[in-house]
Amino acid sequence: MQLTNRQEDLLIAVALTEFSVHYEAADPELAEYAWQLAADCLLEYDVEPGEAVDELEIE
Repeated sequence: MQLTNRQEDLLIAVALTEFSVHYEAADPELAEYAWQLAADCLLEYDVEPGEAVDELEIE
């Protein structure tokens, strides 16, 4: 399955968000940086964090 650039970027944003949640206690600074990268990507596509997975439209 070939992903569009948008889908790839949203998938990366989802992964960064997941990373930030799971590593917040271990390394808050790194987790915050990952969250900021994800937020920047989502902002580029005008997508809210809770909508990112649905926006991927991967079946």
